[in-house]
Amino acid sequence: MSIPNSTPETASRSLAGRTILMSGGSRGIGLAIALRAAADGANIAMLAKTAEPHPKLEGTVYTAAEQLEAAGGKALPIIGDVRRDEDVARAVESTIEQFGGIDIVLNNASAIDLSGTDAVTMKSYDLMADINTRGTFMLSKFSLDALRRSGNGHILTLSPPLNLDPKWAGGYLAYTMAKYGMSLTTLGLAEELKNDGVSVNSLWPVTGINTAAIRNMPGGDKLAAASRSADIMADAAHAILTRPSGQSTGNFYTDEEVLREEGITDFSQYAPGIPADKLMPDFFL
Repeated sequence: MSIPNSTPETASRSLAGRTILMSGGSRGIGLAIALRAAADGANIAMLAKTAEPHPKLEGTVYTAAEQLEAAGGKALPIIGDVRRDEDVARAVESTIEQFGGIDIVLNNASAIDLSGTDAVTMKSYDLMADINTRGTFMLSKFSLDALRRSGNGHILTLSPPLNLDPKWAGGYLAYTMAKYGMSLTTLGLAEELKNDGVSVNSLWPVTGINTAAIRNMPGGDKLAAASRSADIMADAAHAILTRPSGQSTGNFYTDEEVLREEGITDFSQYAPGIPADKLMPDFFL
């Protein structure tokens, strides 16, 4: 499995034998990234809560692990909550015990509530702050020693560029604060680890991405039909994670930007790709 329209250099890069610890990943973009890595022969440990099927969303950490094994990788499903210190510590320890170390941390788990300030509940605010910002910080923090020992460590966080245009904070203040907390973790750790051989970057889609979460939103069928497949994020993540650590760090990449840097300019294989703000002006992924 290789990046569509990949250059010879891109096609030759591989995650074979590399160990990824990710939060979430039982479905959606996270699972797509994990499957792309598994096709190379990577080891993937998944920390997720979904031991039992969700009534509206397919997939558990166990079904995801089965798919990763079938794709050619090795999988370690870990039931736990990225909000709980002991669960994150256990995930790090279990990954090192199973695979001998950690080369990549993928901060994928995220909660979303696009309510305005009047409407958002403090329970929802706390959930987003704890999963998005605190969870990203903690999983990264607890993995630092292993990443430094990797020799080619990466942290990749699925969070947006730090855009101070007031429309984002003004429209979705609680959610934007939580997602920007993830991005600030990228900014800070990239500087903190710049001499430690660990690259720290963020990745964000230019368009809507067709996931179960999108399909379950009001008007989800219309949104999904105009969105790209999660493969574009998987291919972009693969390109970033197969670059030598230290080559690029502290970046807030978009999927298209990464693939253009790899010499890929035809995105038609990923489906329509209408920019999210034109697809649904009040929707911020």
